[in-house]
Amino acid sequence: MKLINRRRRFLRDALALTGAVALGGCDKLSETDWAPKILGGATALSHAAQGALSRNAMAREYTEADISPVFRPNGSTDPQSAEYRALVANGFRDYRLAIGGLVAHPLSLSLEQLRALPNRTQITRHDCVEGWSVIGKWTGVQLSRVLDLAQPTKAARYVVFRCYDAMDDGSEYYESLGFDDAYHPQTLLAWELNGKTLPIPNGAPLRLRVPRQLGYKMAKYLRRIDLVASFKDIEGGAGGYWEDQGYQWYAGI
Repeated sequence: MKLINRRRRFLRDALALTGAVALGGCDKLSETDWAPKILGGATALSHAAQGALSRNAMAREYTEADISPVFRPNGSTDPQSAEYRALVANGFRDYRLAIGGLVAHPLSLSLEQLRALPNRTQITRHDCVEGWSVIGKWTGVQLSRVLDLAQPTKAARYVVFRCYDAMDDGSEYYESLGFDDAYHPQTLLAWELNGKTLPIPNGAPLRLRVPRQLGYKMAKYLRRIDLVASFKDIEGGAGGYWEDQGYQWYAGI
């Protein structure tokens, strides 16, 4: 617990250095030379802390009374690709999540098929790298259940999430997790926020929820999931869009 508290103080103090920048968003932070380096040091400490405590430690869960009045969206809030707009136009009825790569049984699941799987509802806090937090109630299927259906091969080491939203430089948002977090019981593919269908600004129709890590790990607008052995041939090779800009791959809190 002392290591986690040290991590929180480190991140808080680092962000407190730049109140103006903290209001500008992850993209503004990434434009600085210092932020990725500072955050990188802090997240390395967090990874060591979580590993020392427990691979299965649970993030705190809250009550209905703790839910924030507004769950603030961040980053992309309305993807404009033709493929995504077509899905929006028909209410996501044609949406399918592909699961492939190093798996024995590649899958293509509709929202209806995902919702038919055993699901979990949890009230957890979302901590943004910008220094703000909100609490929301999420419902979705545990990622572990989907991975069990696809059956990762022995060579698979990471889970890569491809998304529909494009960044300012035109590249596709993507993220990744190791198996510890991918199989954690609180890691969800979520379709519902606060008892309602997930709104577009928050990642409709399906987003990743990893409450043990910072918000930039929780990819929105999921398009497909790939199991891989390494990141070296994927985009910038660091395991995620922000990681390719200099952020650390592990963003534990």
